[in-house]
Amino acid sequence: MKLAWMDAGVAVGLGFLLAVSPAAAASRKDKEAVERLAARYHALNQFNGSLLVADETGVVLKKGYGQANMEWGIPAGPDTKFRIGSVTKQFTATLILQLVGEGKVRLEDPVTKYLTDYRQDTGSRVTVTHLLNHTSGIPSYTSNPKFGDVARDPFTVAAFVKEHCSGDLQFEPGTKYAYNNSGYFLLGAIIEKVTGKTYAQVLEERIFKPAGMKNSGYDVSATVLPKRAEGYDFKSGQYVNADYLDMGLPYAAGSIYSTVEDLYLWDQALRGSTLLSEELKKKMTTPGLDQYGFGVSLEPFTLDDGKTKLTAVYHGGGINGFSSFFVRVPEKKQVVVALSNVGRGARPRPLSEGVLSILNGVAPKQPLKSIADELSRILATGTAQQALATYQQLKGGKAGAEYFFGAGELNRVGYDLLRVGRVPEAIEVFKANVEQFPEDGNVHDSLGEAYLAQGNKALAKASYRRSLELDPSNTNAEKVLKELDAPEAKKAP
Repeated sequence: MKLAWMDAGVAVGLGFLLAVSPAAAASRKDKEAVERLAARYHALNQFNGSLLVADETGVVLKKGYGQANMEWGIPAGPDTKFRIGSVTKQFTATLILQLVGEGKVRLEDPVTKYLTDYRQDTGSRVTVTHLLNHTSGIPSYTSNPKFGDVARDPFTVAAFVKEHCSGDLQFEPGTKYAYNNSGYFLLGAIIEKVTGKTYAQVLEERIFKPAGMKNSGYDVSATVLPKRAEGYDFKSGQYVNADYLDMGLPYAAGSIYSTVEDLYLWDQALRGSTLLSEELKKKMTTPGLDQYGFGVSLEPFTLDDGKTKLTAVYHGGGINGFSSFFVRVPEKKQVVVALSNVGRGARPRPLSEGVLSILNGVAPKQPLKSIADELSRILATGTAQQALATYQQLKGGKAGAEYFFGAGELNRVGYDLLRVGRVPEAIEVFKANVEQFPEDGNVHDSLGEAYLAQGNKALAKASYRRSLELDPSNTNAEKVLKELDAPEAKKAP
């Protein structure tokens, strides 16, 4: 009997192994492929931070790449805390939906019902839904070229709303999509008004505690926060400290810090009904204009073969010295969390696309060297003319196959020149980018900005008009053109 029992047990055990081994073996193979891909991104200075990958078997990989603090040589790990930028928006959307479920907020209500001091002529036409899905028409404060002048300054929520989130509507609410940080700042103010608590308190009580997210919070620069990553940019072939930003300004649009492990817990909480009912989750993930839901992007996620598309829920984040990408494929229980303490130069989204490709049996694209980094090294001591000559030489030769030549590359170089006052050279670079990508509305917008910095309004208007023709959703170009076309105020005698 004992032998028979043991035989039966062995048979059951073998059956169990046969049932799980294919998935376990696939996960091990995926882990090795993901590690090779992430290591390649890190070697090219395109990913420094922490990465978590999960599938239906659980966590496949969680690992740090590079350093959380470069000056002290402290390595990044799964428990390193990063600013997650606009990944914050899905948390803000969840808080609003919780209040909707409790009957304290209605999606169809105007902003002025909750923020009674907000300007009536615009706020009475903008609903909570418009704020959530970026269709409000309110100008986004981060699109204001002068925003950098106040980015270091502390503001109260009320003062910031009045000064930076109350502009004239750029279009009729609900008719267009335009990504908008002002809208999510206003949602934070609504949350505080309705609950009588700070946004940070509501986050902690309603999301972080129920989800078990002990290493997440609302970031305050003055707080001594254990295992907080320092923020950097990659410029001219080296890492530099990122510009300071008062964290009260991103607020409900981008001020959360978290870890890759905590964001996996966030995924787990969203799978169940701890935070939101199925009805409210459906509202959150129903695509609006431009395939955006409430705090999340819902456009089909294309893998690296250019053909395979997944039904995914995702968002990226970018804030001074930090960049992030968080993608969930609920049907397959796949999750990729890529958090980087490098802003400029980091590429967490392409890394995440490659990782998801691996999980779904698609060969990932290998990262290429950044041509922007190569040109930045030349510009450290040379001229824009020399840099552009190198650009053309590399692009036309065999060595160019090692480099990435996307439209964003020359744009990065142009803005670096613009920031240090090398305006004529910035214009040269932006003009070259327009020649390379004549149908890209964004590069025309950038050239227009450079012409404005030079004081050449006529050429600026021509560039912004072309940008708007190519991209009718470019509210920044629309706004600048209105300002340029407005009659100048009469000078006092």
